[in-house]
Amino acid sequence: MKELLQEISRCTVCSEHLELGPRPIVSGTIESKVVIIGQAPGTVVHRTGIPWDDKSGDNLRSWMGVDNDTFHNATKVGLVPMGFCYPGKGKSGDLPPRKECAPLWHNQLLKQMKNVELTILVGKYAQDYYLKEKSKRTLTETVHSFESYLPKYFVLPHPSPRNNIWQAKNEWFGKEVLPRLKEEINRLGLSS
Repeated sequence: MKELLQEISRCTVCSEHLELGPRPIVSGTIESKVVIIGQAPGTVVHRTGIPWDDKSGDNLRSWMGVDNDTFHNATKVGLVPMGFCYPGKGKSGDLPPRKECAPLWHNQLLKQMKNVELTILVGKYAQDYYLKEKSKRTLTETVHSFESYLPKYFVLPHPSPRNNIWQAKNEWFGKEVLPRLKEEINRLGLSS
């Protein structure tokens, strides 16, 4: 696993498309119990090199009921984005994750993470890639059907503060989905 992570850290496959250059950000070990598959690092994470080191990460940790130390303990939580590098700025937020990373690296990583009991798919890019035809038409429908993907996958919207409006419109998320997520995390012995 260590060698694979080192190889990923040197990846330059799509460097010509990355406005800030390559800086692959991923973590995990063969002991990881949970793997979180998100979108791609933002500018803060690109700068610090720490996965989910931003407001979205704060929200995700709160949703899960875990502290920073637990979340960043790779023997407990593997952090594998769809795109490992910051993809650049788009018209309304960041560009989508680069499409090269998942087919190139995900299988190799997940094969070595032999103890994963739960995979959390954060956002539509991860959900569409992993759920394929089982993904619903919209992210809202997919998240509303979260129980149908258990016990293997737990589906979530992106925890960006920009999604506060979505959460306000979908009160069931806070009432039904988040308590169940905390239950699953607690069941795996990861809660703070």
